[in-house]
Amino acid sequence: MISIVLLAMVAAFLGLRLYSVLGKRTGHEQEPVLPRAEDRTTAAQPRIPDIGDAAAANTDAGAVARGMVYDPSAEAGIKALLAADRSFDAARFIGGAEAAYRMILEAFWSGDRATLRDLCDDDTFSAFDGAIAAREERGETLDNRLIRIDAARIVAADVTRGIAHVTVAYTADIVAVTRGKDGTVVAGSLSDAVETHDRWTFVRDTASRDPNWKLDETESA
Repeated sequence: MISIVLLAMVAAFLGLRLYSVLGKRTGHEQEPVLPRAEDRTTAAQPRIPDIGDAAAANTDAGAVARGMVYDPSAEAGIKALLAADRSFDAARFIGGAEAAYRMILEAFWSGDRATLRDLCDDDTFSAFDGAIAAREERGETLDNRLIRIDAARIVAADVTRGIAHVTVAYTADIVAVTRGKDGTVVAGSLSDAVETHDRWTFVRDTASRDPNWKLDETESA
């Protein structure tokens, strides 16, 4: 009986972990569309709430825009995404995107292929996997640390044949250190954080029952 209970707890934990990254709510409770900045940066399980009628969606979009969750240039794409998926909410998406940014970077730095497989599409995972393999062949390890995410906002969005793409621009402070086979530092510094600018694109099939988004493309801004 104890073994069955433990297995159930493990299964529940894994399900919640996958659901927490760029997921969405399925309940009907009301939540503010634009949470306070401190709420968005500390939320452990960001979720995307359901959106009501068109009038409510337009009002919410204006509030989100004033909060700089997305650039004005992305507004048309977000409206198209709302038309295809009424559950989409830009503020909740950004909360999930910040969590995904940290999880994916830390997984890549540590060589955690299983986490990368869960959060990335096939092409992006293949690129990460190749970089990890090359690093392992050289005998190098990364001692990188994400100090903080200074800003994250949607800069582009579109829906093409039911496939949604949302691009997020990140500004973050990262300490990047590469160690050689003997553990000595061969590049970078533990005392200096570097301001980093990235643009990541997430993708999701709006017709799918799977609420999770996956990383489709990365580039340095």
